[in-house]
Amino acid sequence: MATIQVRVDDNTKLAADSLFSSLGMDTSTAVRVFIMAALEAGGIPFTVTRKNDDDLFLREAVNYRKSGGAYLTAEQSLEYLRSAMKTGNEHGE
Repeated sequence: MATIQVRVDDNTKLAADSLFSSLGMDTSTAVRVFIMAALEAGGIPFTVTRKNDDDLFLREAVNYRKSGGAYLTAEQSLEYLRSAMKTGNEHGE
């Protein structure tokens, strides 16, 4: 039988031990379950993605549009900016 060693910080280890214990297994068993699931799936058994602010912004924009939200046209945007600048100038800003 082979041994796999993984280094994690102390807090992560304690949190993992607690979680897996609540599921009725130790961390070593949970790692074996992960490896078996990966072998069965032929890869990582869950989606691995990198999320950043741009991704979040785009997802929110898509969801907004799908829910019926409307966006300003380029000309409407420029007019809005011109109006805001004019209003600001009138107030000494």
